[in-house]
Amino acid sequence: MHRLAEDFIRLHRHEQPAHGDPAARLAAVHAEIDATGTYRHTPGELAFGARVAWRNSNRCIGRLYWNSLRVRDLRHISDAESVARECADHLREAGNGGRVRPLITIFAPDTPARPGPRIWNEQLIRYAGYTAAGGDIVGDPRNTGLTELAMRLGWRGGPGTAFDVLPLIVQGSDEKPRQYQLPDDAVLEVPLAHPEDTWAQEWGLRWHAVPAISHMCLEIGGICYPCAPFNGWYMGTEIGARNLADADRYNLLEPLARRLGLDTSTDRSLWKDRALVELNRAVLHSFDRAGVTMADHHTESERFLTHLEREEARGREVAADWSWIVPPMSSAATPVFHRTYDNTELTPLFTHHEDALVRARGEGPY
Repeated sequence: MHRLAEDFIRLHRHEQPAHGDPAARLAAVHAEIDATGTYRHTPGELAFGARVAWRNSNRCIGRLYWNSLRVRDLRHISDAESVARECADHLREAGNGGRVRPLITIFAPDTPARPGPRIWNEQLIRYAGYTAAGGDIVGDPRNTGLTELAMRLGWRGGPGTAFDVLPLIVQGSDEKPRQYQLPDDAVLEVPLAHPEDTWAQEWGLRWHAVPAISHMCLEIGGICYPCAPFNGWYMGTEIGARNLADADRYNLLEPLARRLGLDTSTDRSLWKDRALVELNRAVLHSFDRAGVTMADHHTESERFLTHLEREEARGREVAADWSWIVPPMSSAATPVFHRTYDNTELTPLFTHHEDALVRARGEGPY
């Protein structure tokens, strides 16, 4: 931990020299680690570390505004009930009536004495996946395990639609996981509608406005903050080309193609491509109509190149995972497609807990 802490303190003072020479701070940090096995970041270090972790997120195309991330320092909170309550406040503040704001809420860290809290949901807002008697799934198949866990923990289920909001599954420090229903006013949703057709309304399609990742560890200078939900805003293809279109998610391409009268007997008719475009048109149209912040993949690709230029001008290289940076629709029509990227992970960063994906599927021990 000494080396990781020292590297971070030096990075902080190098990029923010107004905080002074790092020597005195390094001496204090080393002494604290020797005495307790860990150390405590100053509020300034915490905010800097969280923003740089976003800057270092290799899979995120929307990093241009990394320095605008607002940081809620709630390191004094470690119990499940308080975490759940503050997560609802996070969603209200981030949603901001539709003008979505980048926000992170940081709860108690892991220490040698006790673990920090954890959220089992991948995102603060997830839709339930109910398994019917015949094996069919109502809702989001990705969340069947988490849905079953929520019910084992006492959730009675929602009205049974394809878009029932799951409760938060929160595990406080030294506690078993518990479920907490999000208040209605914390969940900003957008009903979907196509600009020229009625299928989206007929099918009751909608999606939530704030994509708040909640199951990753914020790692700063050797300290893991295991409960640090954070969000930017959606890019349209995340919903229209993945969540609603993927075969293992809502799988809407074929039903939509049939509704549009397309020839689905052969892939050479490009029915998947044509249905995908109309689904994504509906997503962008609906968010615009509702006045909710959303980026499109062409604009966000241009912004990412601007981010590259700004960082290079400051002498910083930008690492990226090509398979995530390139949009899942019209890839070759975007400028990020025609480049290569170094995928080296830099710190601070957001990383998965060792058991994060198991927990997100609702399969962890409790």
